[in-house]
Amino acid sequence: MVAAQLVGGLPGQGWTQVGELALAFALSAAIGLEREIRQKSAGLRTHILVGFAAALIMLVSKYGFQDVLGRHVALDPSRVASQIVSGIGFIGAGLIFIRRDAVQGLTTAATIWMTAAIGMAAGAGLWLLAIIVTVGHFVAVFVLAPVSARLPRSKYAPSLLHLTYLQGLGVLRRVLEVCTGRGFTMSELSVDRRTERHDPAAVTVWLSVHGPGAVSELTAELSEIDGVLAISSHDADSSYP
Repeated sequence: MVAAQLVGGLPGQGWTQVGELALAFALSAAIGLEREIRQKSAGLRTHILVGFAAALIMLVSKYGFQDVLGRHVALDPSRVASQIVSGIGFIGAGLIFIRRDAVQGLTTAATIWMTAAIGMAAGAGLWLLAIIVTVGHFVAVFVLAPVSARLPRSKYAPSLLHLTYLQGLGVLRRVLEVCTGRGFTMSELSVDRRTERHDPAAVTVWLSVHGPGAVSELTAELSEIDGVLAISSHDADSSYP
């Protein structure tokens, strides 16, 4: 009890709670580092702040009101912590973008929500559960993601093509002809204006296509077109840069 009452004789400020905060910080940083390396919209700092703050709120909910408890005062220790679940939705909603039939940022938003839950578990002293969920995140990212990539792709699932080409050569018309010839349908085209500042003769566009064929074979054929400078494919749930 002495170790738990370091400041002002109040419980909840001992080395046990410091360790729980440190665990939340470390686990959140591990997830945030993975997101940072993948250059997602929410990276290292965001995940650390979410998990660290969730752990602190959990501790405040558990210990922050014990000095007002008495015979006629009864408090629900879960009432503050429960607001984390709904409050974190505002951050997650800001990470999700919808462009016609493509949704980007959904996985990142879910990761933010999971990081808050890990911070809550660490703050509640459930360190084993917090560690297991963190390990589960990396299993989902590094083990299940490659497996899902090998599953048969639906012809209705869109893919994003990032295409850079020279103007005035009819490249875009030829690209559309190749896509149509392979059974792909284009549902969206947007221009990436950043390329114009570096090379006025080059144009970079995002194409959203879907079809029954292999996207890798499509991009290989498109790269052979005269005037195509660069082309890459991305999943529809990846973010626009």
